[in-house]
Amino acid sequence: MHYVQKILPTLDWDGGRLGVRMRFEPKDAAQLQKEYVLVRTQALALQEAAASLAAEQGKPAADVQVSIWPQNLIEFLQRKLITFFTTSFYVLDPAKCVDPQHSEAKPQALNGSDPIEGNPFRGLIRIDEIGAQRGFGMPGEGNTEDATATSSGSRKLSAQLRQYYARHLNPCENPDAQDILALEAIEGAQQVFNLKLRESFKSPLNEMHKLGYPGVTDPRLDISTRLHPIDGLDHDPAVQFAVPFTDGKNPTDLYLPEDSNGLGYQNLISMVFRLMAFRDSWMRVGKAKHKATDDTFIPPLHLVLIEEPEAHLHTQVQQVFIRQAHKILRNHPDLGENSHFVTQLVVSTHSSHIAHECKFESLRYFRRLPGGGKAIPTSCVVNLEDAFGDAPDTKRFVTRYLRVTHCDLFFADAAVLIEGSAERILVPHFVDFRPEFEKLKESYITWLEIGGSHAHKMRSLIEKIGLTTLVITDIDSCNAKGASAPPVRGAGCTTRNTTLRKWCPAIDELDPLLDKPEDEKVKVYANEKFSVRVAYQSPITVQFKGETAEALSYTLEDAVVMANLDLFEKLKGTGLIAKFRKAIVDSADLTALGIALKAALKDGDKAEFALELLEIEDPVSLKPPAYIKEGLLWLAAQLEREQVELGLAQIAENRDAPPVDEAPAEASA
Repeated sequence: MHYVQKILPTLDWDGGRLGVRMRFEPKDAAQLQKEYVLVRTQALALQEAAASLAAEQGKPAADVQVSIWPQNLIEFLQRKLITFFTTSFYVLDPAKCVDPQHSEAKPQALNGSDPIEGNPFRGLIRIDEIGAQRGFGMPGEGNTEDATATSSGSRKLSAQLRQYYARHLNPCENPDAQDILALEAIEGAQQVFNLKLRESFKSPLNEMHKLGYPGVTDPRLDISTRLHPIDGLDHDPAVQFAVPFTDGKNPTDLYLPEDSNGLGYQNLISMVFRLMAFRDSWMRVGKAKHKATDDTFIPPLHLVLIEEPEAHLHTQVQQVFIRQAHKILRNHPDLGENSHFVTQLVVSTHSSHIAHECKFESLRYFRRLPGGGKAIPTSCVVNLEDAFGDAPDTKRFVTRYLRVTHCDLFFADAAVLIEGSAERILVPHFVDFRPEFEKLKESYITWLEIGGSHAHKMRSLIEKIGLTTLVITDIDSCNAKGASAPPVRGAGCTTRNTTLRKWCPAIDELDPLLDKPEDEKVKVYANEKFSVRVAYQSPITVQFKGETAEALSYTLEDAVVMANLDLFEKLKGTGLIAKFRKAIVDSADLTALGIALKAALKDGDKAEFALELLEIEDPVSLKPPAYIKEGLLWLAAQLEREQVELGLAQIAENRDAPPVDEAPAEASA
């Protein structure tokens, strides 16, 4: 209770949640206003004086273009922010806590409550941080601050060792019996070294004496040394890496300086050592217990922040590190499984390998939200702990699937869920070579090969993180008896595809699916500000041997053929390509061609077919099926719209746009 007495919402509190709002705000709003108005008035007066002086000299006032600080409140605060602003703490009522709705936070109103005096987290939470800019490499690299980094930001391992030694191991600080023996050995070495120094400097000192110094009344010059235990680590080669070596008979070690090891290993060793130092400082190991300047109590909560640990690390090393980091922070007799002291590790990362080593309930997804209109774009934090609700089977499937595929779903602008291996090969190929998909080549897209019967299992996760998604799937038509069959109109056919039946467009019957307009194959999540679209085989009009008719495809392969009849009629190749070429030549009409294509697909290798299409000399000559083209164009338009709403595209356009007379100057900024 004594840890949290400052943040108790009521005297009746007997455990449970506590809430604190930290707010960066003016110390005195009236004083801030007064100071800004004063300096801004002075700046305007100075500008007027300059204009008047220019007029006296016969110069147009418009020629006086000097900007005098401050031009606005932002410029004023760039210099004076810390002077006028501070962090204040306010107690919140846990009973009024409201979960975010549609990715929008519902902060509790303070209603004029007064801030808490002092920092309520002092003595409650210890915070340590490892930043992303760790400055590894050759000596002298990086900015000047690196060389004098404090214990919380030291760059080189040798500097960290010195700091650790000084805090936890230095025998000069509160020595015990073993330290006395070490100090005695140091003093003995110091006396021997002093005798050697005096003998070595005897000749130059005598030479100086001949010049009249020291005189009779002058103090005599004496030279001695003072050996301090930490001095042994105060040089660049203090930390080296030993490389085993043998000359054929005797094993020995060769030594590399600290900065000659790979950046990945330097990063890994440095981070691990920092974690151990954080833990031992928190637990006041060794000499640290005599140096503690904070409260008598050890803070029960230890919060460790690591920013992008993946820098320079191989993927396997990333995974090992994230699995072991928390264990290192708990490796102390008073920690382990002890619940009296709690360690929380927070890692920010762009690495899918690190994300996949963590459980879903431990992940927090930062989603960028468009501002819309004149609003400023923001980000929201999505808690993936309840991404699957009460569906353990779905959670298990998605978790295992993401671990197997190592996809970068959490770091993409959009996702494309595709049916099988042929789509996984051909759809990105279309994007790479077709000019109409140029926008997609500029975006971060994750391609997930997942069958139509399983794509819907990703629904909960996609809806939770609000990720724009295109699902390219097969229509999976079946006849009135439920058996798989090519699509036929007016025959009572349905679809077996769970995504089409239950997610989008949520239709079972085949005829309505075939007649569905392209713009109605989209499921819009208005509150979450994103959309999901499906793309499946749709009717197209084809001219074949003098006949113009509707063609109904039911797989990617026959859809590709129908979209490229002229190409496949002459395309050289084996396997399915040869069978398709023969089917086109031998078929009398579209009906016969559809039957022949289905027969060819029964025992054909679809992946081999897709790989052979990659070998086409002119990739642009291979046209994507209409349903895939429409879906990819929709995705490109969505990404373009999102970019505009986030303000990124508008900024790029306005750089080169001519000024508009009727618009204020700020409009194009």
